[in-house]
Amino acid sequence: MILIVNGKRRETTAATLVDLWREETVELRLEGPAGYAMALNGKVVRKDKWEAATLAEGDRVEIIRAMQGG
Repeated sequence: MILIVNGKRRETTAATLVDLWREETVELRLEGPAGYAMALNGKVVRKDKWEAATLAEGDRVEIIRAMQGG
């Protein structure tokens, strides 16, 4: 399936937001999603809902990492 992830076209087999997060961050070797947020088609999805948030062809997903600074 084709999604738009952070403004870029991506081909994926991910079925849910949690699957996509794992796929997109695998090279970072993170222990978990602390400090990350995700939006699906412009709406922020709480972390406890990532597993239930299913993806469909053409969905737009934003993966955001919180950073400190000013």
